[in-house]
Amino acid sequence: MVKVLQDIWIISEGGIVLYHRVFDGKFDEQLFGGLMSALNSFAEELTNEGLSNFELQDKRYTFKRKNDILFVANSSKKIKEKRVIEELESIVNHFFDLYPKEILASWDGDVSIFLDFEKEIEDSLEGTIQKLQKAFW
Repeated sequence: MVKVLQDIWIISEGGIVLYHRVFDGKFDEQLFGGLMSALNSFAEELTNEGLSNFELQDKRYTFKRKNDILFVANSSKKIKEKRVIEELESIVNHFFDLYPKEILASWDGDVSIFLDFEKEIEDSLEGTIQKLQKAFW
């Protein structure tokens, strides 16, 4: 099974990264979360919908907002957009199954409660081995 997503960020309405899984950590995840949140808010002001995706070099960043939480995932541009959206939607549903609105409403700001989320979505995320194979094979 080919893994669809490379990296993922789950961002609160205020731009705080609740969860992230990034292989190539070139930048601070909270700074990235704030930037993505601001970009999406700007797009919402312009279009009343927000961003759905954008591309940089060989990566596509896909956005999904639900219950005031912003989900951002990147993938190779070679993967069909529909497949990426389906995978991201699955992750969104897993997130809200584990962390329903009631839990999020009383959340105290401690992002450590979201650390175990990776176990729930590891089938969706490209692993280090796959990344190395793509680079060398």
